[in-house]
Amino acid sequence: MIPAKVHSDPFLISRIRERDMESIIGWFEEHQHSFYALARVYLTREQTEELFFQAIQNIHEGLPRFNKETSFERWATSIFWNECRELSVVKQTGDLEEHGTGPDIYAALNGLNAEDKSAIALTYIKGLSIEEAARTLQVEEEKVKERLFSGVRTLRNELGYGQDFKGCKEYHPKYIDYLGRNLGRPEKVEFEMHIYHCADCQDDLATYQDVMLTLTGIQGDIKAPADLMENVKSRLHEKEEKRRLKKKKRKRVGLAFAGIFALFLCTGFATGSFSNIYYSWTEEQEDLGTYLQQGLGERLNLEAESEGVKITIKSVIADDVQTLVFYEIEDTKKDNQYVLNVHEGVFVQNERELMNRDAYSGYKPPITPTDVHDEKNIYQGQMSLLPLSKESGTVQLNIKKLQKLKKDPEHPDEFLPWGYEEMEFASGEWNFEIPVTKHDSTEYELKQETEVEGIPVRLEKLIIAPTATILQYSYKHELPDKRIDILSFDRIHAGDRTLKSDIYNISFVDAPGQREWNRLQTQFESLYGEDIDEVTAQFGSIHMSVQDQTSIDLDVTKEYPQTFEYLGSTISIDKLEVGFPTEIIISNHELKDREFESLQFHVKGKDDYDSMAMGMNSEGVLVDKHGKEYDIRNTPFRYQEIEQPRYFQTVESFQLLNNETGEKVVPVSLEIEGYSTTKYVDDKIKLDLN
Repeated sequence: MIPAKVHSDPFLISRIRERDMESIIGWFEEHQHSFYALARVYLTREQTEELFFQAIQNIHEGLPRFNKETSFERWATSIFWNECRELSVVKQTGDLEEHGTGPDIYAALNGLNAEDKSAIALTYIKGLSIEEAARTLQVEEEKVKERLFSGVRTLRNELGYGQDFKGCKEYHPKYIDYLGRNLGRPEKVEFEMHIYHCADCQDDLATYQDVMLTLTGIQGDIKAPADLMENVKSRLHEKEEKRRLKKKKRKRVGLAFAGIFALFLCTGFATGSFSNIYYSWTEEQEDLGTYLQQGLGERLNLEAESEGVKITIKSVIADDVQTLVFYEIEDTKKDNQYVLNVHEGVFVQNERELMNRDAYSGYKPPITPTDVHDEKNIYQGQMSLLPLSKESGTVQLNIKKLQKLKKDPEHPDEFLPWGYEEMEFASGEWNFEIPVTKHDSTEYELKQETEVEGIPVRLEKLIIAPTATILQYSYKHELPDKRIDILSFDRIHAGDRTLKSDIYNISFVDAPGQREWNRLQTQFESLYGEDIDEVTAQFGSIHMSVQDQTSIDLDVTKEYPQTFEYLGSTISIDKLEVGFPTEIIISNHELKDREFESLQFHVKGKDDYDSMAMGMNSEGVLVDKHGKEYDIRNTPFRYQEIEQPRYFQTVESFQLLNNETGEKVVPVSLEIEGYSTTKYVDDKIKLDLN
């Protein structure tokens, strides 16, 4: 079922490892058709050129961290895949008939959920093994098989096979391995004996095989345009030439300040008052000054300059949570301000040897709303790396890209909120060897149980590290008629301090043997070094999916809009137009006292046929705890400043096709299965630290 792989020339791979851009381009020329087929699941033909261009650049720049124990193909595919997902914010598939493949399969793929679509695209269209797909997606192999089974089943329905298959459920988990020829001999014999005697399973399995053959045939049918790689090569060569022609500008050295500061240092040492005065007077980054005063780090001031931009690593604070890097970037040529983006052009070359790769990779926003330096060409920031796996070591940091910051036109003293600006980068080469020592954390075993809104909750750990305070807890996520998607804590109280949760760092943690429980860790500001007698945790909100079924009759002979009531809200069916395809638009703009954020539903057609939706679009609005609305389409806003936001869907539009009969879809009912909602809670619980 999986296309045979093309084995690359070992000499070519050797040259690639030596950072030969031409060899990377040559390797992509050899594999361009399979990568192009993967790209077309998510992007238009025009967008694929940009994807190849960005991916090859990232691979070339990422070679210092390429692990030779890893397959180059898997590593390159992972980078290509990640870049593909970033470019597919607006998902389009274009017209594929020019390649000899009709649009139906791509339209059907576009209707899959993101997880199933990813597994299908990597395994059957790109041609990765299940093991390789699992590593690329960073999930277990069994999870990939589950997604493949679910995705093929959905595609089968959308491609017109229908739903009237009654294969034995206990044999469903074997389908993917059997068709992929990965089933062990004893299981294979037992499975084939069952199939031989079970007509229902024969029919069921045959449709799965048909869909999988259709998918694997895409790579043979879809060919990359003849000029694709030529255009990409031309752009890469042009950019490389510009980079080489740039000239460096000499450093600016503040000699006068250096002399005055040397005199101050001598006075400080002589009087014994140096430490606190030094850190409070010289350190503009308040957080760093606090760490240094507590003896948790030291001033490093490691410098590197490239292309007229100087980076200074001021200090590093490491603990069991993260390795926090404080830096300053100065543009010596122009009035630009740059920031380190840990996901773009920043590599720890010895990450595997020095850092805990199994730890949660935390997120620290590269900028905060008012991080504006007095100098227009200087930026001071922080960057979070993985925690150390050893007590001390040297971080080999390689930087090849800097992200340019842009000011908010409406607030000239502030930067645009992260994510609203179109990213621009400056390229260069900045290398550092940073000595780091890890500091200990204090861990309190809680072993407490409570209940909030009928949900059993376990308080497990409170970890106080130099850079963060972490509360670990778990909750039962499956309850009668509802599923708890996430239960969060809003803040903790310690003495006279109240610490808000870090919305960017709420992470799920493995809970082996506890399928009914979800385990989370929530980060807060650090309580390190403080005399703590009592800590109280305060819940914030519960996001859940609730089952509440109802059926709304649809009459195509009526004029629309028509309205109906659900959970006290008036919902409008603005449009119902039968055709090829049938179009439906549903809206609900009244948000006050609305119990649900979004509905979970499907449309049933005549003859009891569940029509498959395609081309779904939605609109919505963010609403904070106090009812203030934020239009995410038009107004830049600072998400981290919104108190406990909820996202309400206001308009949902979709199209329906009946691939089973080729006839128009005539809807007869809207089947609501339930809804998603957020419930605010403020229950408090005192943590037992004894």
